[in-house]
Amino acid sequence: MKHKIDVVVMGGGVAGLSAAYHIKKKYPNSQVVVYEKSGEWGGLCGGFYVDSPRGKFWFDIAPHLSFASDKYVQDFFQNSSKPYRHIPDPENYYQNIWLKHPVQNNLYALPADTKVKVIKDMLQNSNKKENIKNFAEWLKVQYGNFFAENFPFAYTRKYWTAEAEDLSVNPVFVGPRFYIPNTEEILFGAMSEDTPVTYYAKEMRYPKEGQYRSFFKDLMEGIEITYNKEVIEIDPKNKEIICQDGTKTQYNKLVSTLPLPLMANLIVDAPQHIKEQASNLHATSVALVSFGFGSADIPKNLWFYVYDEDKLFARVHSPSCKSPSNAPDGCSSLQAEIYFSKLKPLESMIGEQKDIPNYLISHVKEKFVEMGICKSSDIVCEDFRIWPFGNVIFTHGMEESREVVLNFVESKDILTCGRFGEWDYLWSDQSFLSGMKVAERIKGL
Repeated sequence: MKHKIDVVVMGGGVAGLSAAYHIKKKYPNSQVVVYEKSGEWGGLCGGFYVDSPRGKFWFDIAPHLSFASDKYVQDFFQNSSKPYRHIPDPENYYQNIWLKHPVQNNLYALPADTKVKVIKDMLQNSNKKENIKNFAEWLKVQYGNFFAENFPFAYTRKYWTAEAEDLSVNPVFVGPRFYIPNTEEILFGAMSEDTPVTYYAKEMRYPKEGQYRSFFKDLMEGIEITYNKEVIEIDPKNKEIICQDGTKTQYNKLVSTLPLPLMANLIVDAPQHIKEQASNLHATSVALVSFGFGSADIPKNLWFYVYDEDKLFARVHSPSCKSPSNAPDGCSSLQAEIYFSKLKPLESMIGEQKDIPNYLISHVKEKFVEMGICKSSDIVCEDFRIWPFGNVIFTHGMEESREVVLNFVESKDILTCGRFGEWDYLWSDQSFLSGMKVAERIKGL
């Protein structure tokens, strides 16, 4: 049976909920419905519970923390859920050594010969600053060859699933996340561990109760969400969407937060050249290995990075450090992220292993013990799952392909927002604003 809705928003993550909320606020008499393919709201900012003999552990999908600078977003998040305020204290693991973050101005714990190589290369850097063509060249210009090759090159392969030379120098990608120390900072950080915090955010916020997604739970007020509604076809000419359950819905306006490459294949009669451009848009997927521990003192930091390539996980964070309510009393937790993509398939990382979940759980467990993080006996629950879209990968030519596909989607009178709808490197606060801006563009309801 067909029915017509004023606005359908595809996707119940922060961008989709923000779009629906602000459209409803602008047009209070309109019917705005969010179609969410899963049974939960939150999208990438959601999470899951894992049972244990000690009680339930909550794990976000990767280490979400808010450092929103926009006052409207800050106020909205805080009014939705009162936050803990964390001062960033990440560490880095490199060849059995723990280093403060960022490494480039915290070389103190490295062996003397390694420090000499890094500092000499940094201070005698002869890489040309003009006509930088790729991320590898950019890194060498900032940090010298030795540091670039041993640290960010390795991490890029693990986190972005690509060689640094295969990535662009889009300022959104390379800009605010990389600290560029001066000579004094480099030298002082090599001689002392008493260095200031130079992380790009001075404060990170996380809800005291209700997990990360509770920061935007107030978006749920007054909007309608239909769960288990996966859109499998869009007919823009007849303004109709078809869902996997066989239902058809006619709409007046359509907003999408779905990954842009998927949209090129959902729209009826999308030309082949649009699908080809969409195939140039790459994103990481993330395999999450989550552990709950029977004692409260396992995690030493909110999160840390791992450079060693024999350890498949690139980053590890602690949900229980973000908020004690994420773990039962007297317990703690860690979650490891293993990234893969079409550019670096998971199979290329694990060989011919058939039981992927157990293999990767065992791998992370073994490496955690080896790194001195925990003992196997500390673990009271474990979980494995894959999230299909993690981050947009800034390959060469991505922006041009993105523009072609976005223009095509918008030519069909479909508005897009969010990290994957816009196909950009957006944090949760930026995705919130992205949804709000879509509401501003909708006219005539």
